Amino acid sequence: MGKKASTLPNMAITLVIITMIAGGSLGYIYKLTSGPIAVAKEQKQQEAIRLVVPEFDNNPAQEMYKIAADGGDSLNVFPAKKDGINVGVAIESVSHKGFSGDVKIMVGILPDGTISNYAVLEHKETPGLGTKMVTWFKPSDDAEAGASGNAFANWLFGIKSDSGGGNTSIVGVDPTETNLTVSKDGGDIDAITAATISSRAFLDAVQKAWATYNKNADAYSSATTKSNDAQEGGAQ
Repeated sequence: MGKKASTLPNMAITLVIITMIAGGSLGYIYKLTSGPIAVAKEQKQQEAIRLVVPEFDNNPAQEMYKIAADGGDSLNVFPAKKDGINVGVAIESVSHKGFSGDVKIMVGILPDGTISNYAVLEHKETPGLGTKMVTWFKPSDDAEAGASGNAFANWLFGIKSDSGGGNTSIVGVDPTETNLTVSKDGGDIDAITAATISSRAFLDAVQKAWATYNKNADAYSSATTKSNDAQEGGAQ
């Protein structure tokens, strides 16, 4: 019995079957992994919120709201409260000016407007250069502790942090008094060595969070004041 001749219809049918099997397999794998990925992303978000704001007893994720930033971005704001009193906000911000893509961070802002802390959520920057943003813009003590989780252990085992020293920290800074751009651009913050573009992107995300939040907070405060005045006038 001779070998069956290969025809175009046979090849097309085979290709369709292979495509269907591959598509089904990918869909099944996605279904299996999408849940754990979403859970891991949510856990990372919660950890970042706890890191960047003072202790709180509410659920910031349940009270999350969005604010519109210049350029079309929408930022998530997570209010942190203690005994019903606002102790700060954690804001998810993004910059599209990274060396290799978007830089996404969580930045904490205290009621007095100062920056309490930050956490890097996502980035695609160059390993060993732009990746140093994780600790570079924090106080040197915090950066050293972050290298292994313990400052003494870092000293004992000779583990070095990625903190650049000098004027690199944004923690505790009031952006109304400090220019949050790199010194090469006339700002007050020293860029990561050999990673100026990544540094600009990081600081751009911080500035976007701070400026957008304060702009919206002022508008909310103004609207609330007008509403209260109107109510008082009506009562009279």
